[in-house]
Amino acid sequence: MVTQSQPTRTEQATSAGVTERARPGMAQRLGGFLEKAWRPFALLAALFVAWWGVTAAEWVEPYLVPSPGDTFEAIASRPEYFWEHTWTTTYETLLGFVIAAVIGVFAAVVMVQSATVERTLYPLLLFAQVIPKIAIAPLFVVWLGFGIGPKIVVAVLMAFFPVVISMVTGLKSVDPEMLQLSATMGAKPGQTFWKIRFPASLPHLFSGLKVAATMAVTGAVVGEFVGADAGLGFVILQANGNLDTPVLFAGLLIMSLLGVLLFVLVEWLEQLVLPWHASRRTDGVTTTL
Repeated sequence: MVTQSQPTRTEQATSAGVTERARPGMAQRLGGFLEKAWRPFALLAALFVAWWGVTAAEWVEPYLVPSPGDTFEAIASRPEYFWEHTWTTTYETLLGFVIAAVIGVFAAVVMVQSATVERTLYPLLLFAQVIPKIAIAPLFVVWLGFGIGPKIVVAVLMAFFPVVISMVTGLKSVDPEMLQLSATMGAKPGQTFWKIRFPASLPHLFSGLKVAATMAVTGAVVGEFVGADAGLGFVILQANGNLDTPVLFAGLLIMSLLGVLLFVLVEWLEQLVLPWHASRRTDGVTTTL
């Protein structure tokens, strides 16, 4: 005799063959976060142990690769110095990232709406992307001076391309049947865009934004390499000239941490905006078919 168990509190049958589960609680979310996070943290810890082992065994000269202790001591001994320069780079990065996101989304919408504009702009965007930014950064210093302008421009140029390409792909990936249904029901172009096209493009857009977040950090630092008196790029360049490898490594670590934090921020915004997307649902709806 076969007995059928009753649905639990966390499961309710919604239709034949489909089971909907309740939203996970705080404990489940914390457990899910720890499940995802322990591997990268373990790898990071292993890399630090390897770094410490190489320097402790003196396989590499200290002036080439400093120990983790010397690197963190360099930060701890001059916290105000590093904080000031980190804030400068953070401000340039955030401003460049936001400008690149706004212009990139706008350009993508215009390109999708007009095939002529797309054929005209796309080759120019590709041409601008393949030019090494370190090669043209001195031109921005000549044109805009040694202020914050050149750094923001380089950050925008670095972050713009992933945003516009991802947004164009997202806007073009809408199901044609949805567009036909919208037109059949008499929806206006603006309504179709805001109700169908734009929501469907958001997963692609956030993928591009996460790439752009890290590129914006690199762009800001590249701009600081060319001409600056503040920022992590200035710290790295000055430490390189003085052969101060602990400070140089400290600048690189802070720069990397800044990129990771901005990436995590964009991913957190994606979770807030796209809880319905398949990539965000880990325990939501399952099928038994």
